[in-house]
Amino acid sequence: MKNALEVNDLTVTYNQKPVLWNVGYAIPEGKMTGIIGPNGSGKTTMLKSIMGLVEPDGGSIRLFGQKLNKVRHRVSYVPQRESVDWDFPISVMEVVGMGRYTKRNLLGKQTKEDQDYALEALEKVKLLEFKDRQISQLSGGQQQRVFIARALAQHADFYILDEPFAGVDAASEAAIFELLTQMKEEGKNVLVVHHDLQSAAKFFEYLIMLNTRLVAAGPTEEVFTESNLESTYGGQLNILNSIGEQLKKKSFPIRE
Repeated sequence: MKNALEVNDLTVTYNQKPVLWNVGYAIPEGKMTGIIGPNGSGKTTMLKSIMGLVEPDGGSIRLFGQKLNKVRHRVSYVPQRESVDWDFPISVMEVVGMGRYTKRNLLGKQTKEDQDYALEALEKVKLLEFKDRQISQLSGGQQQRVFIARALAQHADFYILDEPFAGVDAASEAAIFELLTQMKEEGKNVLVVHHDLQSAAKFFEYLIMLNTRLVAAGPTEEVFTESNLESTYGGQLNILNSIGEQLKKKSFPIRE
């Protein structure tokens, strides 16, 4: 099986402090993968490194066997909601339409095909009726779904999302998971930074467990173990004790 993503000996430092240290793993094509770990463990830095937004101090990253600049059109990135100015005066349709811009047509007029792709993406996230609304008028969950629609409009092969469930209600969380599952079933690759251990164990078939160094990477049923959780969240003893009890019960109702 071919790999969608290969990370080799990746090291990233901020102010000479390691954020990621000699991290290496591979994700086979066609997987829905979660990245879990405590705050400050390097999860967001990992995604930014993959997307070329952070310059590594060492190591290499390959997407579909190539460097990012060779396959950028095949990769779509949804950042954290907090990094976006939601008060910027722009409509939902305009936000989704941004997914159709490339270096070649950045200043050009969008075609009818571009508009059709944007409308199709909005329909997939069930927000077509809001296409003319200002983005600031939507709820947090709706805003997140608009950004996923923007990614879908790109028609990429690899979707990278940074905490898409942060600050959304239960209904939006379920809708987003349903959408990501559909994308995976269509043969897409999905990589998600996630904080909810209950849903991580339930929904992701592949997991990356990170705490500056790689703790484990592989199929969820193999790596989501009490010992790996202890290595990943070692400083959070009270939570880990609860996780250990729930692991025995196989119910996993614990959030990070």
